[in-house]
Amino acid sequence: QVQPVESGGGLVQAGGSLRLSCAASGRTFSSYTMGWFRQAPGKEREFVAQISWSTGSTYYADSVKGRFTISRDNAKNTVYLLMNSLKPEDTAVYHCAASRLAVAGSTTMYDYWGQGTQVTVSS
Repeated sequence: QVQPVESGGGLVQAGGSLRLSCAASGRTFSSYTMGWFRQAPGKEREFVAQISWSTGSTYYADSVKGRFTISRDNAKNTVYLLMNSLKPEDTAVYHCAASRLAVAGSTTMYDYWGQGTQVTVSS
């Protein structure tokens, strides 16, 4: 079992960068695929990126491909999301989640969720 806790959100101007962190408690962190999702007001939670526990492979939503980078440090039980070239439409609460699957691209595939961190991009 893991419990993700996100940090690093904030207010940034369009074109700027932020790095989100997700620290997960539990001794089996390296056995979980970690994902980032986001939810804007009035919208459904959507997939952003994931990094596989087994191969380290990464997958991204088309809307963030080329701008966001997901990475993990198993020694620190932490996963990161580096967000560059931010746009106002990136404004949302960003959630970190853990899945036992090797590839997990939807919310139903994840077992543990963090409370989220707010990212606001001003134009």
